[in-house]
Amino acid sequence: MKPRTRNLIISWLFLTGLSCIVVAQTDITYKVVDTGQIRFYNNSTEITTPSPGQSFYGQDAQYSGNQPAYQDNSDGTITDLNTGLMWQKSPDRNGDEAINYADKLFFDEALASAASFNLAGYNDWRLPTIKDLYSLIMFSGAEINPNATSTAGSVPFINTAYFGVGYGDLGANERLIDGQIATSTIYGSTTMGGDRTMFGVNFVDGRIKGYPADSSIGKKYYVLYVRGNTTFGENKYVDNGNGTITDNATGLMWMKNDNGAGILWENALSYAEGFEYAGYTDWRLPNAKELHSIVDYTRSPATTNSAAIDPIFNCTQITNEAGQTDYPFYWSSTTFSSMSPTDGRAAIYVSFGRAMGYMAQYGGWIDVHGAGAQRSDPKIGDPKQFPTGHGPQGDAIRIYNFVRLVRDADTTTAVKNDQSKLNSQPANIVFLAIGIVVLVMGMATKPKRPRQTQNKTF
Repeated sequence: MKPRTRNLIISWLFLTGLSCIVVAQTDITYKVVDTGQIRFYNNSTEITTPSPGQSFYGQDAQYSGNQPAYQDNSDGTITDLNTGLMWQKSPDRNGDEAINYADKLFFDEALASAASFNLAGYNDWRLPTIKDLYSLIMFSGAEINPNATSTAGSVPFINTAYFGVGYGDLGANERLIDGQIATSTIYGSTTMGGDRTMFGVNFVDGRIKGYPADSSIGKKYYVLYVRGNTTFGENKYVDNGNGTITDNATGLMWMKNDNGAGILWENALSYAEGFEYAGYTDWRLPNAKELHSIVDYTRSPATTNSAAIDPIFNCTQITNEAGQTDYPFYWSSTTFSSMSPTDGRAAIYVSFGRAMGYMAQYGGWIDVHGAGAQRSDPKIGDPKQFPTGHGPQGDAIRIYNFVRLVRDADTTTAVKNDQSKLNSQPANIVFLAIGIVVLVMGMATKPKRPRQTQNKTF
């Protein structure tokens, strides 16, 4: 084969197979662990598995994701086999085999005590970020009754085969629902009329909320220290220039824009399943943990005049209950159950604007839990029936929430059977392999030149 012909063939084969090399180099550093939700729901209760085209198709349990997987190291630590994070197994700090108020710390204590914490021979423990800790949440759980006096029948939002669960201590005048766990993530703004605020996760009630960070208020928290994978929770966004954003850290592709209006949960599912954009038809409503992965806790309406999301995304502005310019709650595909895992009346949303609540002692509507909170709304109903919100903090009930769609970036369902580069990966690999063989054969048959002696300086 003539050298020029051989080089042209090699160049063509290399360019044909180049896309498979690019894909192979993708480094998933922020693996979003699935929610563990395997039940299907309508607007009120559990149902049989819906089929494509049926009502309620496209909810959380329809998509498997990265299934939770843990390793008990038999030394008081648990390794998450998806994220690579190693966790303290139990919030039982004093080793008395009871998890109660004596194990709790003020936020500043929890933050500072990590430096002296030693478990299983490791001394590099840290207080987890909100994204670290939320990776453990499981929405196979059900919220305990806030007025309960027994944990009988309770289903926590964490895998209890591996992790200990701390309920509130009735003997210390707490509610059983007071199982909040501290993180190192501080809200850039304030809540409750001016409180310095920490975002915490509660595996007893299945929420992220902003909690008081100052010890003067008297609120203490359980602690689960973590180590390893210090880049977990960091996004790597790329604007694809076609109205989509790829996060190379998670391997998820997002719509740059939201849907522009609040809609019911069932309609959010059908909107997602019928959506075609940028050559893709496999868009879906994100589950709670996927949606949470794009929250930016350094941003908020009060501190950056923006939603709590990277400015690479566009968010529709709204006017909130207090008449302020704000940003929406966004639906997830994940149902939130109360009292029983078969309860399907509410679905999870993440607040990318202020998490509003009505509290008369602070003058009415205020930011009670912070931009980046995760709560839930009824799937159907009239928001006007909740003029002062719902629950102890008067949580705003909107029912009609916004939508931002997602898909897996490494798969393709093409519009009208169009073939994408990713669909042709196996063929590309074959072409590339042929090119390499041709190159090697060409080098093997090329005449050797006489070896020349050169003076070299070493």
